[in-house]
Amino acid sequence: MKKKVVLAYSGGLDTTVIIPWLQENYDYDVIAVCIDLGQGSETEGLEEKALSTGACKYYIKDVAEEFVTDYVWPNLKAGAVYENKYLLGTSMARPLIAKCLVDIALQEGAVAICHGATGKGNDQVRFELTIKALAPHLEIIAPWRIWDIKSREDAVAYLEQRGIPAPVKKGESYSRDRNLWHLSHEGLELEDPGMEPNYNRLLQLSVTPEQAPDSPTYVEIEFNKGAPVKLDGETLSAAQIVAKLNEIGGKNGIGIVDILENRVVGMKSRGVYETPGGAILYYAHEELDHMCLDKQTFAYKQMIAIKFAELTYSGEWFTPLREALSAFVDSTQQTVTGTVKLKLYKGNIIPAGATSPYSLYNESLASFTTGELYNHKDAEGFINLFGLPLKVRAMMQQQANLHQSKK
Repeated sequence: MKKKVVLAYSGGLDTTVIIPWLQENYDYDVIAVCIDLGQGSETEGLEEKALSTGACKYYIKDVAEEFVTDYVWPNLKAGAVYENKYLLGTSMARPLIAKCLVDIALQEGAVAICHGATGKGNDQVRFELTIKALAPHLEIIAPWRIWDIKSREDAVAYLEQRGIPAPVKKGESYSRDRNLWHLSHEGLELEDPGMEPNYNRLLQLSVTPEQAPDSPTYVEIEFNKGAPVKLDGETLSAAQIVAKLNEIGGKNGIGIVDILENRVVGMKSRGVYETPGGAILYYAHEELDHMCLDKQTFAYKQMIAIKFAELTYSGEWFTPLREALSAFVDSTQQTVTGTVKLKLYKGNIIPAGATSPYSLYNESLASFTTGELYNHKDAEGFINLFGLPLKVRAMMQQQANLHQSKK
């Protein structure tokens, strides 16, 4: 009986090439596994395609709800944004994909897992760190690091030589990654940072702000302990909330990001990300954080968010530090419950009111017509103590100047 290898299969160019390549270079049976994270029609026809190109078995696993609740929501609650722009759509998905591959590899008694990530990319790190954390005994095969194919053009030629249809057209080969949370684009003109993206050809989830409606759209999102639970008053599943907000946000030109980012492997790369629903949810969640968290907790959580995003981006999801940071974040979210209303207009997200039973905003304190909770006279003593270091320093400088003038 042949040994088995589990292949992370998307039906895209790379994984289409990998099936015959594995057969030509390894004496393994190839089990193609597609992880459905809400990429829609991209999963259609993949079983027939995988089997016809040499796979012995095909799996598809729908994990869209798990993806949102167990990976997206923790990042959302943390406020994790990589390098102030990227909402981590691909980064959050990779640990779950790898976890599913491990589960099937153990179920099938496979000896190896194969992925189509390139030797220049982040995904190889994310996949392999997860596999090492969950099943360190499994062999990892990364064709891009060992085969002779050097470009997408080489990959297309490889398939043509074997009579296998290539799933891309020459000259239109953006490298894309889609899931329920976002759609990423790399390649072609994006490889030149001096060029403006061709948005009319590029965008698939969104329109440009110029093409958005001339009248605003309002959305209302209800959160419970930091997690979205209702959209416009309707209770929906996590995946449904993201899908609906993607549609609403996309129509209003929300969440289009052009970023030159620092990859894990040390180089900079440029990508365009469409995350319409995610951009809305992050904005709404931060509005509620502002309302429900005290000053010190909010400030410290902002520092945590940077590290949390770095861990997610680098594939360090199944690590003690990420788990500890999630525990901290969850503790901060116990009172982040309430409703946020936003106005969407031509690529802009504008706050339109928020309410929470745990709001730390006190109108009696904040109003110019101050009530009994605040005594203006108390401010004098506070300022005297708060400014004491400044006063002491100024007195020292005066003495020093006086001493210098007497010399």
